[in-house]
Amino acid sequence: MDLRFNGLVKTEEQVVAGTMYYITLEATDDSKKSKYETKIWVKPWLNFKELQEFKLGSDEPANASA
Repeated sequence: MDLRFNGLVKTEEQVVAGTMYYITLEATDDSKKSKYETKIWVKPWLNFKELQEFKLGSDEPANASA
């Protein structure tokens, strides 16, 4: 898989024991644009960062005009 980052689609954050970041991004794999969803947990006072989830988003292709 040769995944190339195109841009951010949406970001959200939730304060928990640290901060949980929810990021939707657009990437291209073999000329096909897709959206991916990520969830990242950060506790800066512990120098802790953990990727909780990285998955293919909806089946709809990313809108090239957005």
